[in-house]
Amino acid sequence: MYTLFGRPGWGSVLVEAQLAWLQLPYKVEEVDDLFESESAREKLRAINPVAQVPTLLMPGGAVMTESAAITLHLADVTGSDALVPLAGEAERGRFLRWLIFLVANIYPTFTFADDPRRFVTGEEAQRAFRQSVDSYERGLWRMVEETSATRWFLGQRFSALDIFIAVMTRWRPRRAWFAEHCPRLAAIAERVDALPELSEVWRRNFPDEAG
Repeated sequence: MYTLFGRPGWGSVLVEAQLAWLQLPYKVEEVDDLFESESAREKLRAINPVAQVPTLLMPGGAVMTESAAITLHLADVTGSDALVPLAGEAERGRFLRWLIFLVANIYPTFTFADDPRRFVTGEEAQRAFRQSVDSYERGLWRMVEETSATRWFLGQRFSALDIFIAVMTRWRPRRAWFAEHCPRLAAIAERVDALPELSEVWRRNFPDEAG
């Protein structure tokens, strides 16, 4: 049994969707708001010193963090290419490039802008900081749009990248912006939303969504 420490709608859903897709046995240990609750941060620090989600406790007791690392590790332990192209496959290099791009470039924009108080002093400066980071993030998404295929990100092959896109396009600047400015990514996200294998994951993490 895998234990995923997470919070509905947060970064932990990136891993939860993969666990569901790979049909691995797991349970979710919900944590309180890590921005607001020091007790929640202290509890999570016991297994993950930076107190972030996703944090995954493996069946043997080892701890895995960092969504890209977990993605690659789950592919390794299952021996499956269902979400990650195998070494030697033509799409492998492109997959790795854009997986790391998403987590190293775009994901940190949420870390910075979700709570600017951690980085900038003063309300006016915090607003300006968030606007600047959000603008930078939109430029990064446009880069992803330019390289995306039309059905799935890699073309005809579904991968973990499509899960990342479906989740992260729910965050700022949200789906309406993507529909206007990054239509290929918006279309990919809608296709992932419709996959029956992930319907329960979406219901649990995004209960306010229509349908």
